[in-house]
Amino acid sequence: MIIDAHAHILPPDYPEDAPSCFPAMHAVDGSTDRMLEFGPMRFRARDAFFAAERRLEEQDASDVSAEVVSPMPPLLRYDLPDQDGLALARHVNEFTAGMCSVDPGRLFGLGMVPMQSPDAATAELRAVKDLGLAGVEIASNVLGESIGHERFLDFFREAERLGLSVFVHAMPSPMSRLPASAMGTYVVGVEGMFAAGSMALGGTAAACPDLRISFSHAAGGFAMMLPRAQYFWGGAWNEGPVDPERAVMHDDGPSPLEIARRFYYDSMVFDHRAIRYLIDLLGADRLLVGSDFPAMLREEPVARTLREMDLPVEEWEAIASRNALRWLGKDGDPDLHAGAVVASPATLP
Repeated sequence: MIIDAHAHILPPDYPEDAPSCFPAMHAVDGSTDRMLEFGPMRFRARDAFFAAERRLEEQDASDVSAEVVSPMPPLLRYDLPDQDGLALARHVNEFTAGMCSVDPGRLFGLGMVPMQSPDAATAELRAVKDLGLAGVEIASNVLGESIGHERFLDFFREAERLGLSVFVHAMPSPMSRLPASAMGTYVVGVEGMFAAGSMALGGTAAACPDLRISFSHAAGGFAMMLPRAQYFWGGAWNEGPVDPERAVMHDDGPSPLEIARRFYYDSMVFDHRAIRYLIDLLGADRLLVGSDFPAMLREEPVARTLREMDLPVEEWEAIASRNALRWLGKDGDPDLHAGAVVASPATLP
């Protein structure tokens, strides 16, 4: 069983009376594709983005047992007026719930909420749960503000209380310190690190110990910075015992590494050496399969790099599916385990 925990969808259309700031989807002549227009953005979306039957066919073709589907990140437009942002979220969420209802054992949906209004976002979580969605996707920053800021704490507390999962997608934002060509590469890594770091340092992780949260692309550079943070907290190399004489940022709370090991991370880091580091530092029980499908092509078969790493069976099975079920709060659901076949890591063409 392989669960792709990082995959996206797009509604095929929007209400005719929608505000002018809403996206638009137009038919593409001679094709089942549709063209997304959202402000200056133009993106050609193939039918796997919005047709459930095609989505399931693509799963079968790639050896995927199930997907966690979330809105295509450009839909997370926190610059919209609050009420328009809420209306857009509700439209996308209703579409997502409907698509997932076609096969709820293979499509787990994440909704979206208007994070530009923390109060509205928090209140909308109940509606997300009532739709049967497993949680929400949020961007790594809200109009440039870190998600670990205290103004978002009630949102995360409510997600924790309702048992909803949170997926933090790195969202590039223009910056003067790197050229525009870095938006999809280095800036994604910086954004992931900022998001995870703000959750750890801003107090949200400590305040919400049972929050089930994951980060796209392994939270970028976060894991590389953790040993330094651990040293400043404890004054020891290699996660050794606390040395009070060397520790310069010590507190009585969990250590940086303890907090980081509460989070989940998709392993879409494009290199088996990076995955090995993540396993060694954070643990195989923290990693998820991710592909960004269909915005990006999957490895064929899915998770090929992981399969080729000769992982112990227990680690492979954890990363392939069990961690995703725990993140989603579905690890105790017998319907998802009955008859499930765990794909072998050696199953390669």
